[in-house]
Amino acid sequence: MSDAVEAAFRRNFAERGELGASLSVWKNGVEIHSLHHGWRDPERTAPWESDSFVPVWSATKGPAALTMLMALEAAGLTARSRVEEIWPELGAARGTGLTFAQLLSHQSGLAALSPDNRPPILSYRGVVAALERQAPFWEPGRGHGYHPRTLGFLLDEVVRRLSGGTSLGEYWNARLAEPLGIEFRIGDLPLRVLDRIATVVPPKLQRPTELEIPFYRALAREDSLPRAAFASPAGMRALSDINKLEYLQAGLPALGGVGTARGLARFYQLLANDGVLDEVAALPSRVVETARTLQTSGEDHTLMMPTSFTAGFMRDPLHPSGEKARTIFGPSPRAFGQPGAGGSHAFADPDSGLSFAYVMNQMESGILPNPKSLDLVEEVYASLG
Repeated sequence: MSDAVEAAFRRNFAERGELGASLSVWKNGVEIHSLHHGWRDPERTAPWESDSFVPVWSATKGPAALTMLMALEAAGLTARSRVEEIWPELGAARGTGLTFAQLLSHQSGLAALSPDNRPPILSYRGVVAALERQAPFWEPGRGHGYHPRTLGFLLDEVVRRLSGGTSLGEYWNARLAEPLGIEFRIGDLPLRVLDRIATVVPPKLQRPTELEIPFYRALAREDSLPRAAFASPAGMRALSDINKLEYLQAGLPALGGVGTARGLARFYQLLANDGVLDEVAALPSRVVETARTLQTSGEDHTLMMPTSFTAGFMRDPLHPSGEKARTIFGPSPRAFGQPGAGGSHAFADPDSGLSFAYVMNQMESGILPNPKSLDLVEEVYASLG
């Protein structure tokens, strides 16, 4: 354990108003950093433990993406197969050549639902039907835009069609998380998890960074794609809604997962360490390679900034020179992961065999990870020498 890493973790509480948080870092199959501190509730009555679960918003998308890749593998399909083969009712896939890799990398054009085609988020069948009839916001496979909510329904329906009706959350929980000992669940939370869940506290308003200003200006406009994307499907308008049991139990693959820092770090250790966990080869090499391979890069129609995606995961975009345009996932250009709203952050670095996860319950404003996790990323890499 590095003193500098621990000091950076403690500063989050002393200087940045952190309430409760955990850090877990793994390298080459071994946990090299493990820290936890604070409280699970704003009243500060329930101590935060190393096994405390917390809702992580979009950090759920990483496990959801791997679940779909594994379901494709089990069905004898690949990420290059066409979505239309198993889901012909999806209008955006019909005759467009949309592949599963493009679906996973936010290229389907279904980042939002039109105002007159926006059922409630807990109406699974209603949302799927709405996606089937929704006209894409751009030509599928010709550009990308982050799908904050709709991606989960798209992946869930694919998994159900591939597996004979098993939902993505059920598939992940029973076939991946439990056998691999990964403390992360998507819906169907047992009592042993419910007893350990932290309460998420919404952020105070803060000035956005220069990079984020175009997004927030668009978000304020009723007719903008960013506004529509973060409101599709309807419901969950308040950030505190993520604490409600009806949403946590629903198994929402884009934003409804709960986990520990160790659970997310072990998940990404699988992807950083060539599919090996606890000295067991748990993932096919083709799945690992697909998760790592860049699919799209450029201006994001939803976030209104440059982004890059593999089949289901975010990467730092690169300048034409090959240098990183920003450093969220550490120094490696091949590192990939998925942050969550408010500050949860997790990723894999296959170049160093390292995985990182930071989870917390005091949200901060902003699109991208904030200094609470980014300073820890910097200190973790500095500690490697």
